[in-house]
Amino acid sequence: MSATVPTLLFVLHLVGAILWVGGMAFAILVLRPALAVLAPPQRLALHAEVFRRFFLIVWHAMPIVVASGWALLFGWYGGFRDAGVHVHVMNLTGMIMAGVFLAIWFGPYARFRAAMGRGEAEAATAAANRVRLLITANLVLGLVTSIVAGFGRWGL
Repeated sequence: MSATVPTLLFVLHLVGAILWVGGMAFAILVLRPALAVLAPPQRLALHAEVFRRFFLIVWHAMPIVVASGWALLFGWYGGFRDAGVHVHVMNLTGMIMAGVFLAIWFGPYARFRAAMGRGEAEAATAAANRVRLLITANLVLGLVTSIVAGFGRWGL
């Protein structure tokens, strides 16, 4: 593999991770607290638009992060045997993060969309809160993954 290919894969991996983890950080640390100034119906409408746009980004970023990570793992490191512990941890936490996102999409986010479609504000609010909790868990995983990546790449 020429040096250009792993560099491109690494850049794709990094940009995808920045969009995914950064989007979660913005949503939890900035957007969520700022929503308090809106009335509940406005809050739900904004959630609907934010979720729709952000999850579209994640549906693109997540497969890019996974595919580029595996391409680097098998094309650059030669597989798990020759990869450092940090790569193993990144793979594990990345797969858990992907699973959590899928759980959000097919679970509380699907319930949120359905409740919004039926005009059931209470059910939509409960589902949005569940989405928030799972995004918070995924944010923690994403930050741990980023920290492990940084220390694994550059050492202590």
